[in-house]
Amino acid sequence: MRLKRLHIRYYPPGIFLDYEKGGQLRTKSIDLLNLTPETDVNELLSDIRAAEPLITSSCAEQVKVLICRLQEKVGQKDDRKFYLFRTLQAHILPLTNVAFNKSGSSFITGSYDRTCKIWDTASGEELHTLEGHRNVVYAIAFNNPYGKVHILTGHRGEISCVQFNWDCSLIVTASLDKTCKVWDTDSGQCLATLLGHNDEVLDVCFNSTGQLIATASADGTSRVFSAETFQCLCQLEGHNGEISKVCFNPQGSRVLTASVDKTARVWHVNTGACLQVLEGHSDEIFSCAFNYEGDTIITGSKDNTCRIWH
Repeated sequence: MRLKRLHIRYYPPGIFLDYEKGGQLRTKSIDLLNLTPETDVNELLSDIRAAEPLITSSCAEQVKVLICRLQEKVGQKDDRKFYLFRTLQAHILPLTNVAFNKSGSSFITGSYDRTCKIWDTASGEELHTLEGHRNVVYAIAFNNPYGKVHILTGHRGEISCVQFNWDCSLIVTASLDKTCKVWDTDSGQCLATLLGHNDEVLDVCFNSTGQLIATASADGTSRVFSAETFQCLCQLEGHNGEISKVCFNPQGSRVLTASVDKTARVWHVNTGACLQVLEGHSDEIFSCAFNYEGDTIITGSKDNTCRIWH
């Protein structure tokens, strides 16, 4: 085996190794999920070298630099506020969903007008229109994960959302039966049922490390669960209508919710406190998302506009 290149992954923290084996280029990752600002970098580097033969003395210093960059990112304070950057007249009918690509340089919108559109984040320019659907586009995403195929049976109502965790080992589903379920990807077995909402669950997501799960319900609340114990850690209350979308920022310290009450809200993960209300849309907000750095938010509304918040 011969190491070809190193890549940094900010969220969740880790380093990718591109290496050659048998004439083929392959990739493996060193996951640093427990990295903190207090971590001893030299000690961590020593542990990595002991466990990974690709990390030799010739590249050790480069790995140390990458670890320090990750450590700096993990230690950054997360007290930013968001301000409206641009409003796009995105579709002729209401938007149903929005999503950034991995770098945040572009994003995609779905709509009742049966099309998807790809946009340049910085300029707001429309890059492509994706046509061909014969009905409403409800779900969109960049870079879908892959893995085994299972039929997941257990919900007693329609499934409104499905998502993999970061390494595709777990799947979480939200349902109109007022519950969410966590599934093992390899076996298709249901590991837990997340209870507590008293109305339909409309959205669900993992945080970037796969340690937390957030839910959004028609009961007007969002909940944060542990993906290890499956216990509810906090409840987010304050919206005046059903919550249609929920997501974590990349750092996992904030939750963003979108509601039919025409607002989006930013919440503190640990305390459940509402930190900011994003107002300005004139109709229901169907979708919201953070970019890869966590310093930009997009919201998509039934008022046919998309708003970008810096």
